[in-house]
Amino acid sequence: MDEKQDNATSLFLNEDTEKMNNADGGVQRLQQAVQTRASRAKKRVHSITRESVINFLRHNAFVILTVAAVILGIVLAFVLRPYNMTYRQVKYFSFPGELLMRLLQMLVLPLIVSSLVSGMASLDSKASGKMGLRAVVYYMVTTFIAVFIGIVMVIIIHPGKGTKEDLQSEGKIERVQTADAFMDLVRNMFPPNLVEACFKQYKTQYGTRLIKIPLVQFSNASSVSEPAFMLLNLTSIVDNVTRAMESLQEMMTVEEVVPIPGSANGVNALGLVVFSMCFGLVIGNMKQQGRPLREFFDSLNEAIMRLVAIIIWYAPIGIMFLISGKILEMEDLALMGGQLGMYTITVIIGLLIHALFVLPLIYFVVTRKNPWTFIGGLLQALITAFGTSSSSATLPITFKCLEENNGVDKRVTRFVLPVGATINMDGTALYEALAAIFIAQVNNYDLNFGQILTISITATAASIGAAGIPQAGLVTMVIVLTSVGLPTEDITLIIAVDWFLDRLRTTTNVLGDSLGAGIVEHLSRHELQKQDEELGGSVIEDEKPYHLICQENDTLKRANSETKM
Repeated sequence: MDEKQDNATSLFLNEDTEKMNNADGGVQRLQQAVQTRASRAKKRVHSITRESVINFLRHNAFVILTVAAVILGIVLAFVLRPYNMTYRQVKYFSFPGELLMRLLQMLVLPLIVSSLVSGMASLDSKASGKMGLRAVVYYMVTTFIAVFIGIVMVIIIHPGKGTKEDLQSEGKIERVQTADAFMDLVRNMFPPNLVEACFKQYKTQYGTRLIKIPLVQFSNASSVSEPAFMLLNLTSIVDNVTRAMESLQEMMTVEEVVPIPGSANGVNALGLVVFSMCFGLVIGNMKQQGRPLREFFDSLNEAIMRLVAIIIWYAPIGIMFLISGKILEMEDLALMGGQLGMYTITVIIGLLIHALFVLPLIYFVVTRKNPWTFIGGLLQALITAFGTSSSSATLPITFKCLEENNGVDKRVTRFVLPVGATINMDGTALYEALAAIFIAQVNNYDLNFGQILTISITATAASIGAAGIPQAGLVTMVIVLTSVGLPTEDITLIIAVDWFLDRLRTTTNVLGDSLGAGIVEHLSRHELQKQDEELGGSVIEDEKPYHLICQENDTLKRANSETKM
């Protein structure tokens, strides 16, 4: 028994010593890991030299200057607000920012056309078809998720508590019928005049026309009281019938509101995108015959990107004055409190959830890569989108960030970005669904499930037709409100804060487009590699000048004709 007890105690002691040794080993490993990391950190600190700091600043100069411009713009605006500048003075002050917008918009038209034509021409029909399908699926999925987030946030937070009278209306909203708006979207896809599409887009206007309807000048028997009816004799009844028959020949003229063809200033980007995609596909299928056109659009795209590299240095100055000018234009900053303040917070939370969690998660799940490294290369484009509040105007800088910082294939960016800037509007869809339910809450209007579903579908469709210009979401929101019978004039209640929210949703739109380009490139990598291998086999032929290839083809044709003779 004693031997057994001694053996048991010795076993327990051995286990305890093993545990202590293991614990000591774990502590030692932890200490070694900490020491290794500390030594690495020391090496990094010692390796930081003046040259490395200068190189870092040079490499990130655009981002640093742009972030500084946003901060300086906000500070400058609050410093100048006590001086109560007039509207004219604010416009003069904002002039450098207006120049930036004009410079960027100047490049949008040639950039969309050249990038899409060259991008589609460089892909074969199968590769472009698969790439297009992947891009459209990504656009639809992210837009539906954005709408769902917006609806959930506005229902949970319920920012519309209170009365409608507490809110202040600003400006006027032009009425538009839902059917006419969607028909305009389809019309703009097929512009009858490409030159006009460069500066105008189709928009249904409303006018009145005079129509004549029969006028009946007598009252029905049902409208006559029973005692009075008993007093009518047979003669008066006959007279009334005679007068009624005569009055049928008379007509009353009334006014009827009818849709008439019209136009609105602005680039018809949707029509140019459709034409450029079709044109690029045709050029790609023409092989050698289409090579001169393909080289022309490639050169045009390269020239535009070099212009962007020059203009980008002016962007921080323009962004600073754009943001300062918008803050100075606000008459009363106290409007941000109360219902509008809660509405603003709700929109911001919804956009942050979509931009910082949903989109990076989708990118990580599909590509298995770190999304924050990818987003870090987009900071210049995101800050420019915040400053300009226009995804189309940001397009040149988005190209530069994706291709140079993140190394995305040009064949992908040239195809995905122009299409995304035109039809992929995650931030706008989220905002429109949220704002529509907010207006319903303000009017104490309870929406059922069917109406909420209608809002989600309409907001998704309306965001596709939203132009990539500042405050385009306000125009398409009329469609969403009309679909569920909400008063469209109540859009004026949220105009006071829309200038700020427009910048946030534009930033979300640009982020969604950029991450979409990275996802489409990852999914299309096999097709791109196969195309590179096919091109690699014909490098010798491609290196010949075009005129020499034409001469060789002519010589072969002549030789064939002589042999036949």
